[in-house]
Amino acid sequence: ECKILFPLAPNKHKPWIETEYQGIVMENDNTVLLSPPLFALDKDAPLHYAGEICGFRVHNGPSGSGTVQFEAVVLDRSTGEGLVRSKEPLDCESQREHSFTIQAYDCGEGPDGANSKKSHKATVHVRVNDVNEFSPVFVERRYEASVPEGRLFDRIVRVEALDADCSPQYSQICFYDIITPNVPFAIDNDGNIKNTEPLDSKRQRVYTFWVTAFDCGKNRAQADAQVVITVKPSCKPGWNGWTKRVEYTPGSGSVPLFPSLHLETCEETVWNIQATVELQTGHIGKGCDRDSYSDRSVRRLCGAVRGEVDLLPPPSPAANWTSSLPTLPSSDSSLVFSFNGSAHIAAVPNSVAAAVSGDHFTLQLWMRRGGANVQPASSAPTPGQSRGSHKEEETIICSTVRNEDSFSHYSLSVHGCRLSLFYWPDVSATRPVKFLWKLEQVCDSEWHHLSLSVQFPSVTLYVDGVTFDPALIHDNGAIPNPAPRQRMVIGACWGESRGAHKGKDSGELVSFPHQYVGGYRGLLSGVTVRPGSVEPHSVVECLYACREGLDFGDLETLGSGMKVHVNPSQSVLVLEGDDIESFNRAVQQVTYRNSLRFATPGVRPLKLTTSLRCFSEESCLSLKQLEGYLVVLQPDAPQISLSGVGPHLARPPPEFEGPRGVPLFPELRIVCSLSHAVNTAAQVMEGGGESPDTLMSDAVAHTLDGCEVQPLGEELNPEREELLVDMDVLRERGLEIINTTAYIAITGAESISVYEDVLRSVRYRLAKGSARFERRFRLSCSEMNGRYTSNELTLEVNFLHSLDSLYHPSHLLASQQQFLHPSQHSGELSGHSMPNPHRNSVVPGAATVIIMVCVGFLVVMVILGVFRIRSIHRRSEGEIGGAKEGSSQWDDSALTIIVNPMESFESRMGIAADTEGEGEEEEEEDEEEEEATDSPDDAAGDDQRIIAKKDGRDANPRRY
Repeated sequence: ECKILFPLAPNKHKPWIETEYQGIVMENDNTVLLSPPLFALDKDAPLHYAGEICGFRVHNGPSGSGTVQFEAVVLDRSTGEGLVRSKEPLDCESQREHSFTIQAYDCGEGPDGANSKKSHKATVHVRVNDVNEFSPVFVERRYEASVPEGRLFDRIVRVEALDADCSPQYSQICFYDIITPNVPFAIDNDGNIKNTEPLDSKRQRVYTFWVTAFDCGKNRAQADAQVVITVKPSCKPGWNGWTKRVEYTPGSGSVPLFPSLHLETCEETVWNIQATVELQTGHIGKGCDRDSYSDRSVRRLCGAVRGEVDLLPPPSPAANWTSSLPTLPSSDSSLVFSFNGSAHIAAVPNSVAAAVSGDHFTLQLWMRRGGANVQPASSAPTPGQSRGSHKEEETIICSTVRNEDSFSHYSLSVHGCRLSLFYWPDVSATRPVKFLWKLEQVCDSEWHHLSLSVQFPSVTLYVDGVTFDPALIHDNGAIPNPAPRQRMVIGACWGESRGAHKGKDSGELVSFPHQYVGGYRGLLSGVTVRPGSVEPHSVVECLYACREGLDFGDLETLGSGMKVHVNPSQSVLVLEGDDIESFNRAVQQVTYRNSLRFATPGVRPLKLTTSLRCFSEESCLSLKQLEGYLVVLQPDAPQISLSGVGPHLARPPPEFEGPRGVPLFPELRIVCSLSHAVNTAAQVMEGGGESPDTLMSDAVAHTLDGCEVQPLGEELNPEREELLVDMDVLRERGLEIINTTAYIAITGAESISVYEDVLRSVRYRLAKGSARFERRFRLSCSEMNGRYTSNELTLEVNFLHSLDSLYHPSHLLASQQQFLHPSQHSGELSGHSMPNPHRNSVVPGAATVIIMVCVGFLVVMVILGVFRIRSIHRRSEGEIGGAKEGSSQWDDSALTIIVNPMESFESRMGIAADTEGEGEEEEEEDEEEEEATDSPDDAAGDDQRIIAKKDGRDANPRRY
């Protein structure tokens, strides 16, 4: 067999293609149309293999997707024609353009492709043509807007639709259309809706219609959008939603004052808005709602250091230096003293001033500049007023105190809106120093608390619990040199007499007594000085910080450009901003807070003042001041219940005559509860038998501030009887006691358990031979300075006398003589004198019986006479008319009265009856015993009864 072998042609040249191609492919298709067409040429043609194109290779382009999504195939090997296609359909929305490189290679020198050559790499750019496969979609399904009536607007609201196609041709919204017929609105190609005629709110208040959208490929929106336009009445600029009355329930914490308030500017462009909210609490105590306990009790509750000395105490024989000062009523039971700048001066005795000597002390006081009828000093002289009168400082306190072997001097003064402390550490050696504060609180004619802690050279001032730093001034001017002796004055200071000058109110010439100068004009209360270390800041803030005021709800919600400011007393809140929407949201966040459980009820006036700034000041809006009031409702009153004490306490006299006496309230229980309404409608439906909204009580841990034990009737006779209290317990707890013959008052803020221990230790003691028949006491407690009181617990003390002494004839006769002729035995029986005409007077048993028997006999005779007259009158009418028969006639049977004296006192004390009727029976039995003593022989006889017969029936005369 013979084979003919042809020699292989050598492969000398590389294939050649274009350097760049532009391709187009339709979305959802895979064939790419290239420009120019894909042809690979080889100069070795027409040689077999060497001049033929065997394939194309695709390489990654800049996008890195060529080899993944595209491929190239050879359509004709001899001509080198090729085709580019994607391996899967393309999506324009995911990627609109693709780039990659392509390279051709020939068939080599033989069928095995040996010595194959490759062309250069050409870049291919493929653009995916969009297909209108998506329809427009509205951003919102519902659009709402409001427009004032009577005007045409270029745009009321704008609707917007989007198309997901990738090309501008199909992704753009070409036009919108209102598909609801006969509505006075039009829409443009940008989605802006306007009214075609003025709207009238009276004719139609709300318009509702539908709109649709089309893209440029004429695809309609998948779902139409609803448009709701509300026609508002004619715009009136100002505040809308103002509520004049705002109610606050104690215990609610913080509540918004203006939850629906918003400002309407009627499209007036403003660039600054400022609103000032004022809460007036000057009539609530001393400026605002603070704890309703007394100042001393509040100091104890806050943990203040003890040892303060009251420089303006209530007038009394022991504290007579305040007796000449006029006083004013105060809503918080504290004593307020008035100073007129001339004659009203209080010179503190040296004995009191000596207790607060030293250069470390804390001065505290309540101050109200001006007062009720006195205007505060102005910073400029008024017409007719001398130039120098307004420069004179008003001195609140002026004091020279002894410090071991030297004297120091200080004075606290006000001048205009400045407060100054003039301090001289050593009047004979060092220079004086003045500490100065510029405070609005000094001249605003409101109550403020000042706490000045001096620990020279450090001075700390608290005004209403807020710290203020001073400016030091070394005063080298002419000052009166204080004499090296101790003295203290409230309301002025001593010095050189400056002669008479005109008063600020009357214009008449006035002068200070004893050469006093710099008189203070205003009100003072609670002026105390405590020597020693300064008070901690937390204590001062607890004592005098205001428990109510204005606040802002959440600062994090405050919009950009908004500012909020609250003054230290939290009575004024200022909001400022430049955006009306943010401003309206901020106003609705203004709150009122009151941290007291039992807030003081009453009215707090509210004011809202608004100022606007516009670009055109001539046409800027002017808003009037809004006035309203906040009503703090009555809190749930705590119920203080006293129990565990029986109505009677019976003991033999020797027990009362012991050295410790007898405890009056050994098993006393005190419970404080809060009553609140609870809806029990579910129980009613289930047949529980209770009505809805019943009152339930919850026991709470609380604090009492006073209890009082008072003898009813005549006061205690100090020579024969007394009430004893465990003083060790009082001193340990820091409680105070006032023990008089009329009452015992224990005061001080303490827990209920402490007051129970103290009151259980109250004992009643008698002197030898001073036992009487009975003595009654009344116990009551209170809290919050007497604002809430307990029930009155009455205890009747009975003395169990022996039978021999009680029923001896001479003893009973002496008892009758004592009650019938008290003036003859006042020296011996001062403890058993006739009672005073008080409504709770205690009348001894024998006298009570005699009086009741006489009155009862008189009433019986009157009743008998009335019945006799009526009987005669009826008999005469029956005889004249002859129509009545069987009329009752009076039985003139005699009354037989016999007295039984054998019922003992012990049997009466054993009767377990508390009603008034049974008490009257016991008193009548006492009367029978007294009558029996007049005839001892009859008393030894048999028991006899009181018998009364009327119409054949027995009657008990004890019921008369």
